[in-house]
Amino acid sequence: MTTDQLYKESLELLQQLISIPSFSREEDKAANAIYSFLERHGVKAERQGNNVWAYNQYFNPELPTILLNSHHDTVKPNAGYTIDPFTPTIINGKLYGLGSNDAGGCLVSLIAAFLHFYPKQNLNYNFILAATAEEEISGTNGLESILTKLGEIDFAIVGEPTQMHLAVAEKGLLVLDCVAHGKAGHAAREEGVNAIYEALQDIEWFRNYKFEKVSDTLGPIKMSVTVVQAGSQHNVVPDTCKFTVDVRVTDAYSLDEVLETVKQHVKATVTPRSVRLQPSNIPIDHPIVQAGISLGCNTYGSPTTSDQALLRVPSVKLGPGDSARSHTADEYIELKELEEGIRLYIQMLSIINNE
Repeated sequence: MTTDQLYKESLELLQQLISIPSFSREEDKAANAIYSFLERHGVKAERQGNNVWAYNQYFNPELPTILLNSHHDTVKPNAGYTIDPFTPTIINGKLYGLGSNDAGGCLVSLIAAFLHFYPKQNLNYNFILAATAEEEISGTNGLESILTKLGEIDFAIVGEPTQMHLAVAEKGLLVLDCVAHGKAGHAAREEGVNAIYEALQDIEWFRNYKFEKVSDTLGPIKMSVTVVQAGSQHNVVPDTCKFTVDVRVTDAYSLDEVLETVKQHVKATVTPRSVRLQPSNIPIDHPIVQAGISLGCNTYGSPTTSDQALLRVPSVKLGPGDSARSHTADEYIELKELEEGIRLYIQMLSIINNE
């Protein structure tokens, strides 16, 4: 298919996906639509749960493999919508609808690029396309659940709205549940150990501590105390104070390294909710990054978390649209952004395949 045909097919698929509610853990109908779309185009697709994936026609196990991944789940529309979020509407060159920007435009553009390379022989790389679920809730039944089935991957493009600039690093996420311990007593007497005061010392440490290593692309690690809970009534000295810390970890440290540092410095009991969402990066001299730079794409470090955090191979976050529109009322993607996304994905992948 020509690029114009791919754009037309992609726009129609995106409009179809907008019309299908696809909230996290409720993506079955969207998965059906993607599976059927691939089958209609002669692609043998595979499915587990609400995840759909496929391999290029002449997959060669001797070659390195590129994963093209984006998600088809959405958040629920907020109350500020002035149009029906499930009615794809084009106004002044903009396609409105829930999931149009995050990440429907990225997904259909990656599908278009996959279709472009699907029938080609003598490529330098294999391609795996994966349209996955539960990204918006960091769920375990999305990309993570099928990684072992996909086979060996050498690097990945993760489709998220970046205005087609290259996010060459992404912060990981570590959420810590902390409990400061004291001793209960009557507030009117000098008795007990106030757990709130014990927690304050740790909270002050989280506020002021600076990790020594600073990422070239992501800057310093950021720690924020976001929830505090303590006490039962006004005249009782609380014996526990619970607080939650949001830690955005750069590629200068692993989550385990950060967790160990925290435990060495605070008195509270510290329990991580998960160590799944690791920071990620890709070298600037990687062929896919150099291909993007040669086409005018800028590089930057992303503070937000995506399914990149689940991958343990080099990956770049890249896609049409603007992350500032994600999860907003009257979400949209510009049609010219969709066209540009398809074109640049194909051009970048053509460069590294010597086409």
